[in-house]
Amino acid sequence: MPDDVKRDPRNYLAAERTFLAWIRTGLALMGFGFVVARFGLFLRELQAVRELPPGSSHNSYGLSLWFGTALIVVGVAVNIIAAWHHVRGVERLNRGETAFDQASPTGIAVALLLAVIGIAMTAYLIFGLR
Repeated sequence: MPDDVKRDPRNYLAAERTFLAWIRTGLALMGFGFVVARFGLFLRELQAVRELPPGSSHNSYGLSLWFGTALIVVGVAVNIIAAWHHVRGVERLNRGETAFDQASPTGIAVALLLAVIGIAMTAYLIFGLR
């Protein structure tokens, strides 16, 4: 492969943009996880305002902590995997391999995991708040 094609800065800049997009995704997941985890606290405060009879306890809001924590863990994992993929991608570019002819396994895994967490959160909101 000619050296000018191998060292084309557009390839490196595209890899950098992709890496930064994954970092934004990981940060968004962590932020959303924090909000979901704190949602349980909001629901407990709402329950206290309703003034339930003494002795009655309805503590089904603890799952939001687990869903939120799961989203934070997924966000951290996305950032770590993104860094690893970026380093590998730059190494491939340095060797002159510019063709990326496969789907992103990280993207597919994150999408499927978020779908499962989303379904679980939906079930929790529909069936857990009654």
